Amino acid sequence: MRKAAWIGLAVGWLAAIGNGAISVTYTVNTENGRAMISPYIYGANFDHVTCGNLTVRRMGGNRTTGYNWENNFSNAGSDWNHSSDRYMSSYLPWNQQLISGKVYADFRQADINAGRASVLTLQMAGYVSADDWGTVTEAQTAPSSRWKEVVYKKNAPFCVPAGSPNTTDNYVYMDEFVNYLVTTFGNANTPTGVKFYSLDNEPALWAYTHPRIHPNKVGCAELISRSIALAAAVKDVDPYAQITGPVLYGFAAFLSLQDAPDWNSVKGSCSWFIDYYLAQMKAAELAGGRRLLDVLDVHWYPEARDDNDVRITDFAATETNYITRMQAPRTLWDSGYIENSWIGQWFSSYLPLLPKIFNSIQTYYPGTKLAFTEYNYGGENHISGGIAQADVLGLFGKYGVYLATYWGGNGVYTNAAFNLYRNYDGNGSTFGDVKVAASMSDKVNSSIYASMFSGINNRLCLIVLNKHLTEAISGSFTITSPCLYTSGRVWAFDGSSASITERTPVSPIVNNTFSYSIPPLTACHFVLQSERPLADLSGDCQVGLEDLALFCGQWLAGGLGPESSSGDFNRDGAIDGADWAVFSDEWLR
Repeated sequence: MRKAAWIGLAVGWLAAIGNGAISVTYTVNTENGRAMISPYIYGANFDHVTCGNLTVRRMGGNRTTGYNWENNFSNAGSDWNHSSDRYMSSYLPWNQQLISGKVYADFRQADINAGRASVLTLQMAGYVSADDWGTVTEAQTAPSSRWKEVVYKKNAPFCVPAGSPNTTDNYVYMDEFVNYLVTTFGNANTPTGVKFYSLDNEPALWAYTHPRIHPNKVGCAELISRSIALAAAVKDVDPYAQITGPVLYGFAAFLSLQDAPDWNSVKGSCSWFIDYYLAQMKAAELAGGRRLLDVLDVHWYPEARDDNDVRITDFAATETNYITRMQAPRTLWDSGYIENSWIGQWFSSYLPLLPKIFNSIQTYYPGTKLAFTEYNYGGENHISGGIAQADVLGLFGKYGVYLATYWGGNGVYTNAAFNLYRNYDGNGSTFGDVKVAASMSDKVNSSIYASMFSGINNRLCLIVLNKHLTEAISGSFTITSPCLYTSGRVWAFDGSSASITERTPVSPIVNNTFSYSIPPLTACHFVLQSERPLADLSGDCQVGLEDLALFCGQWLAGGLGPESSSGDFNRDGAIDGADWAVFSDEWLR
């Protein structure tokens, strides 16, 4: 963080210390900003999060680039000695490790059992491991006998039964792989099908992570060509599959595909590679008559550094490291915040990141969704990491991110952040699926996110964060809503423990206003409840013309409807004049 920013924070904290608490005003309007929160933002790679209520998992990372589905061999690349081996199937008994596709099939089946969607990475760099003989030398760089060539479209009948490919030839077919998955699990539009396929992993780094597969830096035109061909092959087999790409590793890839050799010659008026990629994939749709990119897929590992020049993804037990981590999510949305990083110093015009990316999508390929299939803010076992993670999950919902899968350590505070949204009471209760407008007077020390539930208007969820190291927040909450909230329960985790526990309830709530003290370094989930009028058949917390129409319709039809929305107010098995008396009394109040 720059010195001016540190001075601003220090002044705020000193003022808070002098007053004994930080006063923050929170404003919520349940009628404004309403939009569905994507269910797919609560995800992780593999089992990097053990919250039991995740919605999606991703099979991705460097290992997947060289994965051969026919024999489950893969290559570690520069991560570990360029080794081709059985690492990805090592969890299996030896006699099952060569069963074609079993690694991905087991992954998908586990997600089916848990009620989750899956993101599976397909191979696009050109070659996959032919054997499990260990290190591949530079002299054995593809093409060589250590590799098998990836072919996107077989252009011949698939082997029968599915999952029995020809392992004696020199080719591995991607559409045959997808056919095996579709045959096993169904199309993407079924409850068990594979919903998402990623176009490989971090292509801008292939020359560095996988120089034995793709030794030269990938070019922009090359990546577009490969992406179109592989996406088309997938959609030929499963037209309902959602394709994510280009799976960019970070900002330098967003900007120029890591200084791709042809970037300057192809970029034209595009301000960064993301624009070019979107424009080219839109052109492919116009030429081919179908969408080949459904989700723009990027990775985000913040570059923000504390005043000791330690990156927040590298944990340091210092106050400045904690503070910088908790402020870093502001890079995603806040135009008034400039992080201390080379991005903030030299490329601040591209920040905040979410508005910039969404503007590119709207300009170059409207309708494309956004995914962060890898991200990490560090501090997985520290309260600062838990608060940052809770902040980011709220931001993903508030700003309309479609898909997000965390990558990193399976830390207790990371899990706590996910549980705050997905299992705050230990009984599977969740944050709502409809976002509503919420704001706070202090964006440095606090964040707030608000939601409701589809078809349920008398329950309001608030995620509220206190990021201050030592001072409580004296919060003043004002809610604009047709519902009159009468009670509120609170669950939270804090710096003393990652366990989420129920805290002091909200009391009193007067005309949808209340006060609440939030301790330092605390993440809270408020659940506010209103008394629903008996005659509120529509569920909007009011008794009006819509309810009148529903009541009269039920009366005339002689039907009772669902008990929760039935006009049989006295529960005598009939809708009659006695019920009308109840309805008219509430309507006239």
